[in-house]
Amino acid sequence: VIATHLSKIINEHAPELLGREETQQLIDHAGRESPKLVEDLVPKLLPLATVQKVLQNLLEERVHVRDMRTILETLAEHAPRTQDAETLGEAVRGRLGRAIIHEIFGGAQELQVMALEPGLEHILVQALGTPGESGVGMEPGLAERLVGDTVQAVDKQTQAGLPAVLLVPPVIRIVLSRFLRRSAPILRVISHTEVPDGKSIRVTRMIGQMA
Repeated sequence: VIATHLSKIINEHAPELLGREETQQLIDHAGRESPKLVEDLVPKLLPLATVQKVLQNLLEERVHVRDMRTILETLAEHAPRTQDAETLGEAVRGRLGRAIIHEIFGGAQELQVMALEPGLEHILVQALGTPGESGVGMEPGLAERLVGDTVQAVDKQTQAGLPAVLLVPPVIRIVLSRFLRRSAPILRVISHTEVPDGKSIRVTRMIGQMA
């Protein structure tokens, strides 16, 4: 019981526990198998602090960082075009999509997910061009409705024995994930780029749909 409790605490606080020293150890371990990759990446293409931030962002959303080779290869591929940790993290999630989906859905061929009502999805995509203090540039009334509808949908999804997963376009994934995390901590927000080829999608609940 104590071990399970400690494991839960460690998992919940993994982003804070991953400091620069721990990040360097992960990179050094990957460097034993791929020395050229590590040599070319840190610090030539990316500083250690950026790699650390990417890993922290992944852990914050319960994404395992075991596959360091894939993570570092993706960072090396995209680093010449951007140094932004969030953008790099989304690229990494795309490459880790199969592992992310398997961790949530197991070997299921059909992924039963929640989705945004198309009109609401369009509004949110447009709103992200002018982000506000909350990270989402939309009216308070709309934000409140989004949170309320999402909480209700998550409750119904879990009552039905299904994982609480929201599938959204890549451009709004990270913002919505952070925006909804406090109100719906068990919600997983994934993007279309993370769904492996060959998997089918079935929308079980539509968030924002007018009654």
